[in-house]
Amino acid sequence: MLIHVNQLQPGDRIMTDVFNDFGVNIMSGGTPLVRADIELLMKHRINYVDILPRQMETDRPNSWKTAHVESHVLPTYMKTISSVKKIFDSIQNGEQLLTKDLDDFTKSMISSIQEERDAVSLLILLNTDEEYTYQHSVHVGMLAYFISKWLGYPEEEAQLIGRTGFLHDIGKSKVPAHILNKPAALTEEEFEEIKKHTNYGHDIIIQAQGPCVEAAVALQHHERIDGSGYPNGLTGEQIHPYAKIVAVADTYSAMISKRIYKQSKDLLCVLKELYQLSFKNLEPKVVHTFIEHMLPSFIGKVAVLNNDQQGEIVMINPNDLFRPLIKMKAKFVDLSEHKNLEIVRIMV
Repeated sequence: MLIHVNQLQPGDRIMTDVFNDFGVNIMSGGTPLVRADIELLMKHRINYVDILPRQMETDRPNSWKTAHVESHVLPTYMKTISSVKKIFDSIQNGEQLLTKDLDDFTKSMISSIQEERDAVSLLILLNTDEEYTYQHSVHVGMLAYFISKWLGYPEEEAQLIGRTGFLHDIGKSKVPAHILNKPAALTEEEFEEIKKHTNYGHDIIIQAQGPCVEAAVALQHHERIDGSGYPNGLTGEQIHPYAKIVAVADTYSAMISKRIYKQSKDLLCVLKELYQLSFKNLEPKVVHTFIEHMLPSFIGKVAVLNNDQQGEIVMINPNDLFRPLIKMKAKFVDLSEHKNLEIVRIMV
């Protein structure tokens, strides 16, 4: 029974020895897995393993993954949101951005997630009721870090790109609160004011650090490769590579986030929309790498359908990536063959 590591449960037994990319035997066949073993497989970037057939499938609403995130990641996540808010508040009060404060929470947050392989679970479990602007900044920093690693950037550079993600919206600290927190769609004039946050962010970071990649990303994360973005209508290679990564993380996070005037969209549905944007607005390599590494994390998750039925995602359909195979009790439903069915929510 070949399954993705994200589907493993404590008590599963692997059938054969597991070797990492360097040929080192990291686990022997027949080993009954405990939580630490599953984390070890993830750490060594093992994607699939063969396990002995399970005697009985059980519901896992409170899985070890949920407990792990809530006990190990959530406290750091909440502290990071608080740190981002303090930075916004200090700038609103006329103070300068303090690089040391930024370094501290960036390193702490990335350290708590750098061994995680299941970004989907993180996004579901770390979607709290905190204020959108601050939570969004943390999500974008996390996603920018993950995407950078998936693209092959070395650890130190990936952490720097994550840092640019945490800072990308710092310019919103200069946008009037009644516009930033408006409980309705923005007027054209209000949207023009919101757009200024890219210039504000660039200036804030320049004043604190001088010319740097963080300032470039703050300025360019809303530029689009077809020239349709702002503030300068840059195209293609004119846009900093880090800004292209943060643009994808920013777009995905914004689309899955629930705001006062806007309902959140399902994580899998948004991946499909992101895929469409890769043909015009967003850097294709970044989007496709993001999707390639996110999709396996949906395996093992519970999908709620628009007919109120739910089941476990057991396979990604290679011919229709965003309409997977769902196991519902004693039957399997291939969503690629049932176009009337849609996933409306994903649960851990």
